[in-house]
Amino acid sequence: MIRYALKCEVDHGFEAWFASSDGYDEQVRQGLVQCPLCGTRNVTKAIMAPQVRTSKAADAGLAEAQKAVAEAMFKLRQHVETTHDYVGNAFATEARDIHEGLAPDRPIYGEATPQEVKSLVEDGVHVAALPVFSPQTDGGAAKPLPPGQVGAAPLTRKLN
Repeated sequence: MIRYALKCEVDHGFEAWFASSDGYDEQVRQGLVQCPLCGTRNVTKAIMAPQVRTSKAADAGLAEAQKAVAEAMFKLRQHVETTHDYVGNAFATEARDIHEGLAPDRPIYGEATPQEVKSLVEDGVHVAALPVFSPQTDGGAAKPLPPGQVGAAPLTRKLN
């Protein structure tokens, strides 16, 4: 496994794990790597220092941390889905209308293209990518859905 520091075209920084350098290249070529904040697939490697592991205990600690993060992301998504209004593909329009006071202020989530997200961010509308996770049935941590099942970047305006 290899971890890369990545950044998107609007300078969001994030990290991702890949089976190998070739695995990263192949996923980028297929358009499977996208920014978790804005959903754009225009992602490049950022400069990073290599990390050296010295024990299996460190690997076990990392696995526990990854499991905790996955569970937290799954719970966040569940919270948003139960407390926010789903507006579907009208997300960008509805978020802009709320921002401009043309629609009632309320927490929403829905679908938006990377171009719509970029335009919202440039106009000062606060949006965030909503993690897409499904529960694991074997009692382990929640796991991300395969990129082919994700669709457009689900976003939410507020996290109350």
